[in-house]
Amino acid sequence: MGNLFTSLLNSSNALGVFSKAMGVVSNNVTNANTLGYVKQTAVLDALPFDLTVGLPGGVSLGAIQSSRNSYAEQNVRNQQSGYGTFQQKASDLSQVSQLFDLSGKSGPASAINGLFKSFSQLSVNPNDSTARQNVIEKATQTAQAFQSTSAGLLQASGQVVNEARTNIAEINRLAGAIAHINADHPQDYKGAMDAGVDAQLNSNLEELSKYVNYTALQQPDGSVTVYIGGQTPLVIGDKALPIQGDFSNPKVAVLDSQGRDIGAQLTQGQLAGLLEVQNTTIPSYLADLNTLANGVADQVNAALANGIDANGAAPATDLFTYNTNPGAAQTLSVSITSPDQVAAAVPGSPGGNGNALSLSALGSAKTFNGFTFSGYFGSLASRVGQDISDAQNGRDAHQQLVTQAQNLRSTVSSVSLDEEAEHLIQFQRAYQATSKLFGVLNELTTTTINLVQ
Repeated sequence: MGNLFTSLLNSSNALGVFSKAMGVVSNNVTNANTLGYVKQTAVLDALPFDLTVGLPGGVSLGAIQSSRNSYAEQNVRNQQSGYGTFQQKASDLSQVSQLFDLSGKSGPASAINGLFKSFSQLSVNPNDSTARQNVIEKATQTAQAFQSTSAGLLQASGQVVNEARTNIAEINRLAGAIAHINADHPQDYKGAMDAGVDAQLNSNLEELSKYVNYTALQQPDGSVTVYIGGQTPLVIGDKALPIQGDFSNPKVAVLDSQGRDIGAQLTQGQLAGLLEVQNTTIPSYLADLNTLANGVADQVNAALANGIDANGAAPATDLFTYNTNPGAAQTLSVSITSPDQVAAAVPGSPGGNGNALSLSALGSAKTFNGFTFSGYFGSLASRVGQDISDAQNGRDAHQQLVTQAQNLRSTVSSVSLDEEAEHLIQFQRAYQATSKLFGVLNELTTTTINLVQ
């Protein structure tokens, strides 16, 4: 009689175990496309059987095993961070490319060529007021071209700053979400983290990797500690330690929760790409553009100072003026307003074209760091193009690496509907068989009790 009751209890318990196992399969199927979710596996444990010591045997549901692989997850995050860097650089620099026309049909290169062409035309007819006025107009166009290009770079810089603000806000938002999960991470009855919460946590961690490089350490209590660059704490337990941006200077700084500069730790991710563009790349373009504007203005002014104007007098006003702070390109302007102020002749030959010829020749002379003025701008434009190409190539290469890492992770931990169908059939049949056994045992028990009575 005792063995019969034991078998009945074991069967009843097995029905509950198989029901829970089918629930795990159902949860996998339902969340097959849920972001961050990985396959869960119900593990059935055989209970010890030894009736002499009161061990009735049977089956129990062990811990629900997660297929999440920490190495596969870290690989995806690393590749996401690398992709974020180049994607951000490619996006920001693409806005700059239109400012540097390699064809020479627009921008400073075209304006500079037009200026020296006007000096050549002036040398043909040095006393023609129209030719002299043309010099002033072309000089004005040159100044405007430099101002426009400089303004475009500054506008691009301003947009990068705004993007950096957004990135920092997103990093802090995700840090808060991770800290919240750490504070309230429900576990199942075996002590494992709930699959849904685990999916949210890893989804947040993966999204965070797009913005910044970090190290995530799993703690014994199930929480995750996050260190930016492997050094600066961003999340510890249920505490988020937000970062902040210092935008008080053109060079943007990223500070930790204690106000310390952590820029050197940002090596990958969108924020790292933004800092490189804002603090290094755009300033280098502006520096070269200012150098060119300064050189054009100084050399043209110096050449004009060697001549005499239409009145036979030495020029009293420079053609170009600028302010070194904030920069020659941004502030370049034309001071001469009257055509007779253009010094086309040389002293001793009033009305001649000697100085106009010298100015015309200046346009083709390699007196500017081994380049002509147009050649120097072409070199700068070529560097911009190369930087954009490098960023785009890096972006495309890392996109492939991200895809490969995601595919590898999917192979290890994604839900296979075919596999889940097999498991479901297996547990259903086990449940049906146990249910029939339970019915037989229940009938035998009832019959036995009736016989005893």
